[in-house]
Amino acid sequence: MNSTFRAIRSGLTQSKSWFQRSLLLASAKPKVRYIATSDEVTVIRDGECARIEYKEAGIPVTNLEIGPEMAEMSDSAIVEVHNQDLRNNAKQAAEYKHVVYEAPLGSAQIEYFARCDQWVPKSSVLRCQIQVDEHGQIIVEIDERRLRLKQFGKLLASHQGWGMRIEFVHTDEVHHRPALQVRQPR
Repeated sequence: MNSTFRAIRSGLTQSKSWFQRSLLLASAKPKVRYIATSDEVTVIRDGECARIEYKEAGIPVTNLEIGPEMAEMSDSAIVEVHNQDLRNNAKQAAEYKHVVYEAPLGSAQIEYFARCDQWVPKSSVLRCQIQVDEHGQIIVEIDERRLRLKQFGKLLASHQGWGMRIEFVHTDEVHHRPALQVRQPR
């Protein structure tokens, strides 16, 4: 029985370290595609599609669907199509104005997503209250639903990769944007 316990514990320790490693890898900022020369990438042709692989490790592969004209194109011309896509994407990103949406007062801010067994926000703003239960555990109340910190964390994870601002206000003021001053805390 003792050897069984050690084997289970060893397996759990390995699982824990795998999980922690995967969290570290997922949180590391990924490298981004950049305007490249033909020397910096490998072009792999597949019918009417081209696969652009950077020689630098860690940069995502790009799959381009070019069409029948690709048969007549050089690798440098294909790389230029890739680079033009990057320029177009950068231009669109520069022109993009992000608008934050908030659910109207009285309507649901979150909904339960059964397939993932978690709550998800319905808009970009959450009005909530922080509470502590009788055991000292944090509870976040949204739409009269009391979410434990783990449930609230899963809700936040639905926006992985995004940023977040938290503005602490009095309970009666969660539906108003507070006046904002930028200064050093006292």
